[in-house]
Amino acid sequence: MSDFYRYFKENMDALGLPAPESLYGSFQTAVTNAGVLLGLLDKFGRKVTVRELIGAGTRLEKLVVVGALSGAFYVGAVIGSIAVATGRVLGNGTSLADVMLLAQQQHLSRPWLPVTLRRWPGTYKDVPGRNMYRLAATQR
Repeated sequence: MSDFYRYFKENMDALGLPAPESLYGSFQTAVTNAGVLLGLLDKFGRKVTVRELIGAGTRLEKLVVVGALSGAFYVGAVIGSIAVATGRVLGNGTSLADVMLLAQQQHLSRPWLPVTLRRWPGTYKDVPGRNMYRLAATQR
């Protein structure tokens, strides 16, 4: 297991979210799959759920456990976790600016992303109550 994946999974676990190694095992596969998720959100809209993304014929079946979750929240958590893992591998901290810079560099930035990350700062840093995000993000 790579350090990147270990840190990525640690952050996703803290949020109660699945992080299959087959989807996020390396920086490149994580960025590629985040791009796939973003493309689906671009196509179906920010309010689509993970279940609806799976139903659209994607290969995201391993995420069925969070089916009712907002797709925008999940991909925000993935992008935040990519930034956290990258920051920890490189020995830096992770701020919102770090997450947005990484998102822009990897072509993962969308106009709604900063708002989502500001609403859910625990996706990229340790904050009180972050373990409740998953429940809150299933509410529409």
